[in-house]
Amino acid sequence: MDITKPKKEVAVQGSSQNLLFTPPKKRKKWLKILIALVVVVAAIFFLLIRPMMGAGQQIVANLYLSSVAQMQDMTVTVDSTGTVTPIDSYTVSGMVTGDVLEAPFEEGDWVEKGDLLFRIDPGNAETALQQAQLSVRQAQLSYDQAAEGLKPKTNFSGVIQELHIKKGDMVTAGSPIATISDTSVMTLTLPFLSTDAAQITVGQPAVVTLAGTLETLSGTVESISTADQVSTNGALIRQVKIQVSNPGALTEQTQATAKVGMLACADSGTFEAYTNQTVTATGSGEVVSLAVSEGSWVEAGTVLATLGGTTANTTLENASIALEQAQLSVQNAMDALENYTITAPISGTVIEKKFKAGDTIDSNQLSAADGALAVLYDMSSMTFEMKVDEQDINKIQLGQQVTVTADAVEGKTFTGVVDKININGTTVNGQTNYPITVLMNETEGLKPGMNVSASVIVDQAGTVLCIPVDAVNRGSGKPVVTVAPAEALDENGNVADPSLLQQREVTLGRNDTDNIEIIEGIAEGEVVVWINETSNPFASMMGM
Repeated sequence: MDITKPKKEVAVQGSSQNLLFTPPKKRKKWLKILIALVVVVAAIFFLLIRPMMGAGQQIVANLYLSSVAQMQDMTVTVDSTGTVTPIDSYTVSGMVTGDVLEAPFEEGDWVEKGDLLFRIDPGNAETALQQAQLSVRQAQLSYDQAAEGLKPKTNFSGVIQELHIKKGDMVTAGSPIATISDTSVMTLTLPFLSTDAAQITVGQPAVVTLAGTLETLSGTVESISTADQVSTNGALIRQVKIQVSNPGALTEQTQATAKVGMLACADSGTFEAYTNQTVTATGSGEVVSLAVSEGSWVEAGTVLATLGGTTANTTLENASIALEQAQLSVQNAMDALENYTITAPISGTVIEKKFKAGDTIDSNQLSAADGALAVLYDMSSMTFEMKVDEQDINKIQLGQQVTVTADAVEGKTFTGVVDKININGTTVNGQTNYPITVLMNETEGLKPGMNVSASVIVDQAGTVLCIPVDAVNRGSGKPVVTVAPAEALDENGNVADPSLLQQREVTLGRNDTDNIEIIEGIAEGEVVVWINETSNPFASMMGM
């Protein structure tokens, strides 16, 4: 049985006989691909190319932005942002622990610099100060004694009867320096019968008779002994001391008698100097100089000699060091006591108060990260820091006016001035910014921490010819602007024929954020155009 599949027969018209034709399989596959390509091309044409051809003129118009060169006022500014802070702020910290005795302020109060904020119980700090002050007094006394000891002096007036030292001698405390007597006044001690002495009073006048010359002198009873004595002849007597002014001839060898009223003394006696004293050294050292000589008259307080040498200098230096140490102890005690009284370091508003009267401040609270007792802000002025690009920093000068706005304070513009310019710039990704500080005295409505936008007015250009900054193509050479003559524009002012656009080199002047001054190259009223990147279909298709 023949089971072979019969071949497909294809009839070809116009032939006298039927011819059998079998199409190749590969040709049939390419035919399908060709038909698919035709469909795609047709779709592109009808969906994209044909509409673009129909709207070609509109696309050209939308490709450009335009502006007319015109005269206008220009203010050149440098713009940036910042965060407002008080002109001054202070966190009041404590240094001592204890009970808070006073805290006479509240949050929101205005306090002046020096006002009391806290008074803390000083405990033993006051006692420590008193002890330190006593130590200073003691050290001062020791120093003064050491210094005075190097210059021994007499504390009374008189004649130097004897000098017990000479230059070069070494003396120690207690060594005799000089014996001084005051003979301008002499005393005469005489025995009176006890019954007579009982009738004599101190201050009573007496008549003194000098032995030999029988000259009489006036005297005054200075003292009367209260104890009876027995004289050589067995009589009871008492000693009466009479003071006499020395006319100049009296010596300690002169003898005399005396009568007090009608009462006569029982025996004669000799005169004595009214004062007779030996001055002794209170310090140690070598006698480096003598200021007096024997027989000379000295007044009370007269320096007799000067002591020096290693021993004396060491003694004085040690006394000086001890005094300084005591004074430092007082200062430390005073500083410690002052820590218990805390005053406002600045004038400002109390933002935070952490302790009140009656609270106890302990060491854990002081050492805590937020161990502040109070926080003060001086918000009479505000300040903020703004970053300025390296290309603009040389335009900034101290005192330039700054206009400031804050989103949190709508409808209000603040005015400030450039207060500081910091040349310590910060570079990020190859671009350097410099911080400047702006000071504002008008701050109503502003709060610390608010964000602001600021414009530093660096120049008032006046009325100048301007075009938009975007219209300038700076490139690598001289700046160029594209000018559209009237014939290149349609009735709506849009670019109709780009082939008529002109490229002109221009000289630029100052600029602000939006506009730039044209000094030379185009005239007022001319139209400048530039590519509108946002409506460029080709740029959009390419992801531009």
